[in-house]
Formats: sequence, C-alpha cells, structure tokens
Amino acid sequence: RIFLLSPARLDGKRAHLLFHPVKMFPVARALHSTAGAPIGEIFTFLSGLYFRGKLAYAEAFARPPRGLNSGVFVITPNGGLLAPSVRMTLDDLARLAKTDIDPSAKEFRKPVQKDAKALAQALGPRGEPILLGSIATRKYVDVLLSVFPQELLFPAEFVGRGDMSRGGLLLRALDAHVELAYVPVRGAVLRGARP
Repeated sequence: RIFLLSPARLDGKRAHLLFHPVKMFPVARALHSTAGAPIGEIFTFLSGLYFRGKLAYAEAFARPPRGLNSGVFVITPNGGLLAPSVRMTLDDLARLAKTDIDPSAKEFRKPVQKDAKALAQALGPRGEPILLGSIATRKYVDVLLSVFPQELLFPAEFVGRGDMSRGGLLLRALDAHVELAYVPVRGAVLRGARP
C-alpha cells in the first residue's frame, strides 16, 4: 500500500513567505541553504493542517513493497512523484512553481506518468495506490487513472469535506490508530453533503 499526496499551492501567501521571508524561520532557513529542506516539510508549511494530516497519516499506514524506499509520494507540478524526504532548494521550488497542475500540460503529465508507471510495477497486481487529495477537480486523478493498472483508491470519508476537515479527519484517525475505509476513485461520488 502506497499513498499519493496531492500537492500544496505554490502561489499563495504562505509561498510568498518562503520566497521572500521577513524572518528566517526554520523551513525558510533550510530552503535558502545549499542543503535545502525536505519537500514534505515545505508542503506542510504551505498547506498547514491538511498536508500535515496527509503526511502523518500516510507515513503511519503505508506498507511499501520490498525494494521501494518509501510508501509515500508527493505529486508535484513538474517533478513527478517525490518522496517527502527529497530535499529542495529555493531554486528547485521556484522551478516547481513555474508549472500549473494541468493534465493537458506535458511538463506536469509526463513526469507523473513516468513515476507512476514505476510505482505500479513495484506494487504488483495486488498493490493498493491510495490518493490523499480531492477527486472532484480531476487535475491529477485522470493522469493517475491512466497509468495505474491497479484500482486507484481514496478515503470514502473525504467526500463532502473541505481541506481542513480532511486534515483533521486524518489526524484523528492516526491518533485512534484506525485506518480509514478506501473506495475506488473510478466511478466515485465526487461531491456530497458535509459530514
């Protein structure tokens, strides 16, 4: 079982704080150094509760197959699928920010397809790729569905919830040591009543 995490926005107020920090807080300091900062920490800062919940939950419940160093991968605008530990410098982040997540954009689609194919092969026919992200926008869903021969899954309880509600749900599930129920993305209800 591996988890694919939807990305954080790279064009909001929090992203501006990373690119033009008034104060060098830890993530900004690391990002501005030659060593860089892990993309998981960067996206947690950018997205707050939602990404923090996705990352913590995925790291707790991933069961990657032998030979795969990580069971958690972050979808990026033009860098494919990256493990949360991959370090990025400010220049790397600026390169990511140049591309919008659009399934028709080759700069986004090609790297994601390439990495997803490798993951699908490593997972084997009984493996479970699970998307922790919105399925309503289809930004990355269609690209992932076109690659994985395995059924792409997502938490059924995500339907009807906003980002912060999803983040809280994931952290509560983690605290309770209870994994959410997953359903296929293909044919799923995209919108529903708020829980």
